[in-house]
Amino acid sequence: MSIPSISFQQGEALMDWIGLTEAMVAGHALPKAEVGDTFLYRGSDTVLSRAAWIDGMGMAVKTATIFPGNPAKNLPMVNGGVCLYSDTQGTLEALVDFHLITKWKTAGDSLLAALRLAPEGASRILIVGAGTVGASLIEAFGAGFPDAGFTVWNRTQASAETLAARYPGTAVATDLEAAVAEADIILTATMSSEPVIKGAWLRPGQHLNMIGAYKHDMREADDEAIRRSKLYVDSFETTIGHIGEIETPLQTGVIGRQDILADYYAIGAFKRGGPDEITLFKNGGGAHLDLMTSRYVLDRWRAAQ
Repeated sequence: MSIPSISFQQGEALMDWIGLTEAMVAGHALPKAEVGDTFLYRGSDTVLSRAAWIDGMGMAVKTATIFPGNPAKNLPMVNGGVCLYSDTQGTLEALVDFHLITKWKTAGDSLLAALRLAPEGASRILIVGAGTVGASLIEAFGAGFPDAGFTVWNRTQASAETLAARYPGTAVATDLEAAVAEADIILTATMSSEPVIKGAWLRPGQHLNMIGAYKHDMREADDEAIRRSKLYVDSFETTIGHIGEIETPLQTGVIGRQDILADYYAIGAFKRGGPDEITLFKNGGGAHLDLMTSRYVLDRWRAAQ
């Protein structure tokens, strides 16, 4: 039997945002994933491989190549693929496009949290950051909150306008503080090392969902935002000790370890405590989520055959 090689376009046509969140819930009901990352370097070029094994689901190795010189040659900077393996035989089951898995894993991860932590009847969604992730968030949260309106803010307003033009009905904010105050759900997808969201701007009842910061020296929200919120993460292992958003407030005593209430292995704890509560979710990603997403892609591909 031939091994399917699923392109971005083939996979995209089969995917469903709500279905993916349900697949993630099911994946976290299985034994806890074993994960491992490796990095290789040649000057400014990088090869990153992230592997995960979930007993009962299988194995995935997601490899990314990052070549900063590629854009000057009209080539993508980031390329790669995902190899999905059988849990029972260890045989290769599928090759899946890297960008497909990254898009759906990242936005689906945050959507799952928001479906459980956002205020009831949330109708105003603010996206901070107008890059590739910002676009996928509009698609994901449009499926999860079909009656909500979207606003985009970006440091460079022209980029926000370009993104908004792709999705009719999306507004552009020029004043971030005012846009935060009006939003029910705030999604941050920036590359900032300094907080862009101030806790003083938040009001009771909001949900803050942060995607961008992924290194020790990156922050998207300040200490007051962290202190005022009920805190949740997708994975303790990929956030605590790794991402400045969580690790810096822990190290400085702004919060204690007990203040991080749950990760997805205790998904039942993801619920609001009251209408005035501010909830905060930190999206740390992780190879186990790549595996769950890849398995969902293959399941959808097989069902369509």
